[in-house]
Order: sequence, then C-alpha cells, then structure tokens
Amino acid sequence: MQTINIHEAKTNLSRLLEEVQRGRPFIIAKAGQPIARVVSIEGPEPGEAKRLGFLEGQIEVPEDFDRMAEEEILAMFGENDASSS
Repeated sequence: MQTINIHEAKTNLSRLLEEVQRGRPFIIAKAGQPIARVVSIEGPEPGEAKRLGFLEGQIEVPEDFDRMAEEEILAMFGENDASSS
C-alpha cells in the first residue's frame, strides 16, 4: 500500500480519492509515521477476511478441465499425438 505525506495528500486529494475508488487505498503519514489509512467505503474493513468459496454451487468445473484443448496446445508446441506424452 502506498504511503503519502500529509502535504502531498492535501495537494492531490482529488486524484488520490479517485485511486481509492479504483481499489487502490493509501496511507497518510506525518513525519514518516503512518497516521491514517484511506480506503473505499465499499471496500472490506481492515482485517476483514475475504470470503472463500462464495460461488460454491454456482459454477461447474468439468472433470477434464486440466486436459481441455490439449491437442491444440500440443500442436502449438510441435507435438503430433496427445498420447505421446
């Protein structure tokens, strides 16, 4: 996360807030010491765990997903037969 001194934050606040809206939070420092973290109001709270598995049951992965387009990929690398590996 980028650290910005107070003077730079005051000078460039509009630009910095646009960056925050794009998902790039920053820290404001005074005399090199962090004093505030600026994050999007819609972003997760600091320390909040990311949700793993929130799409469970909504996506189906084929059993052979790791072999999909295997023949085409092998052909790109000069292999003639998928069974030769």
